[in-house]
Amino acid sequence: MFHKCAIRWSNISKISHISRNQRRTFCSNKNLDIKPSDEGPISIYNIKKTLKAGNYGAEMLEGFTCLKTHCPVCDFDKPAKESEKIPVFINKTTGNFICAKCQHVTQWSLVEKFFQSTARAAKNRKDLKQFQDLFLAAKNPVAPTPVLPQNVTLVKEMDDEMYKNLQNDLGLELITQSSFKNISVSYDSAKKRLYFPVTDVNSEVIAYKILKKGRNGGFEEEMLGEKSRYGIVLAKNPHAKARLSNSAILVLNLMDFLALGTQKINSDVICLPEGLKSLPQESLPCLERYEKLILWFNYDTAGWDIARNFAKKLEEKRCHFVRPTDSHPTPYKALLQDLELRGIVNKAEPILHKAITTFTSLRQDVLCDLQNIDKVQGVKWQRFPALNKFLKGHRKGELTVLTGPTGCGKTTFMSEYSLDLALQGVTTLWGSFEIRNTRLASTLLRQLAGMPLDENLQLFDHYADEFEKLPLYFMTFHGQQAIKVVMEAIEHAQYVHDIHHVIIDNLQFMMGMGDEGKHMDRYWKQDSIVAAFRTFATKTNCHVTLVIHPRKEKDAEDLTTASIFGGAKASQEADNVLIIQDKRLTSVRGKKFLQIAKNRFSGDLGIMPMDFDKEGLSYAPKKKAKETKPNSEEEQTGIES
Repeated sequence: MFHKCAIRWSNISKISHISRNQRRTFCSNKNLDIKPSDEGPISIYNIKKTLKAGNYGAEMLEGFTCLKTHCPVCDFDKPAKESEKIPVFINKTTGNFICAKCQHVTQWSLVEKFFQSTARAAKNRKDLKQFQDLFLAAKNPVAPTPVLPQNVTLVKEMDDEMYKNLQNDLGLELITQSSFKNISVSYDSAKKRLYFPVTDVNSEVIAYKILKKGRNGGFEEEMLGEKSRYGIVLAKNPHAKARLSNSAILVLNLMDFLALGTQKINSDVICLPEGLKSLPQESLPCLERYEKLILWFNYDTAGWDIARNFAKKLEEKRCHFVRPTDSHPTPYKALLQDLELRGIVNKAEPILHKAITTFTSLRQDVLCDLQNIDKVQGVKWQRFPALNKFLKGHRKGELTVLTGPTGCGKTTFMSEYSLDLALQGVTTLWGSFEIRNTRLASTLLRQLAGMPLDENLQLFDHYADEFEKLPLYFMTFHGQQAIKVVMEAIEHAQYVHDIHHVIIDNLQFMMGMGDEGKHMDRYWKQDSIVAAFRTFATKTNCHVTLVIHPRKEKDAEDLTTASIFGGAKASQEADNVLIIQDKRLTSVRGKKFLQIAKNRFSGDLGIMPMDFDKEGLSYAPKKKAKETKPNSEEEQTGIES
């Protein structure tokens, strides 16, 4: 579910003018309501109050992540027994309304009035009926469950010879047939593929996850079906007998899922739909019945960081973790090493918020960092190897400040900087208050293509399709905005889309809003904004990059950390300070370079030359030297800060 102030690239071309008086429209993953609203953040207290006022309080059940009641829309004017009522799940953080029957997802504000009105006098029933018809007509049709090929065979019904052939075809010698005992996995012997059913909260099959042999000898996964984000791959605990299992082990891929199936573990096993990329909130109702969740993720620091982020979404009190160390690899790797998987599961530890800790508690984390030193350094830039030399990598939970004189190309550089990371899977949220999203997306697209697409329109669809695959989101704010509104949108996006990198261009556009700004010290206000982003980065383990204009300095003088506009808090709170020094303003042969003025991680400082390629709007160093005509006019950026 998208926030009302966050959109994807695929929707930028669909944006049209929306009247201020126009009513809010229904929205889903394909139809976005991008109109900003004056509504505040969703309050769990207000949701409960509304349900109780509409006589839904007695039927309301509060889970770990959702409130459960029955659907007032689908059940309206259809008397039914209690056992036949259609359940709905209301997310306690975002307020998103998820119907278990039609899989329709919408905002709480759209159904709040309906919950309130269904208990009123009969004179409102005509209006409610019209509202129901509008609601049901606005939702996306339920995608049909994909059909499997006709020649598939259930693995659990295979004889020994057929299963032996399956093992040889896919290289599953260590995976016994018992792994498939509690799940209806089908095998296509012609294409050599396994089809794992993806089920929703009603245990109905809505899609299939495919496992096949990869080109490099490993394993590859792909999804069959449009509703893949709404479910999970589940293997029930055979030892639970009549009662439901109250614990589950969450893994990221199907090989880990199968490896756990070879063991007698007293827990359900669940494969998440999108791995490390994201934990869709539409999948959370499927996990509500478990009192204990054991997250067994990748054997690296990235997997450990994602596990901690997912735990916040799943409710930390019920989450346990298998810490990624040499003795605790992922389930399939542990099976290859002949380790005892049950023993590793039993060592899973809870992580709770504690104000005080000891080295005993930190020991495994320290060991994990030392064993994965390259990944602790962060995601490496591919376009800017000099940044890898100094900063080592892009790390979560840090705050970076970028500054430079007006017109030096801060936004253009930051666009390519973020594109480099997005190409490597870093989910990014852009907040450009100075440049409209259409123009920003155009610059990013040109940097991806490396050429002016207005002169190569026949290639637009190709690069646009590639760009749509990138995990990039854009906030729809433009011009002056209040920090409270911006932070609410960012926190929503981080929860829903598991954002790893937030870019704010630029900080000055969140200052001076409202009447209170007239009587407030601007330096104090900027410090409070910086503190809010510092707290957000640390709390959510998300990297935040702030673009801040410098104070007006003499052109002949180099900018320093003291040149950042405002007080000293921005440079003090920042983990990294990047300064674009533009010597073209004071010398005919002057050049432009990026100065790493602060680096809290390793302390390495230095400069990176910035030679501009106007064709691709790129600052990346060229792999091969090209003969170019000297010019000073062509080094103007496509969009300037």
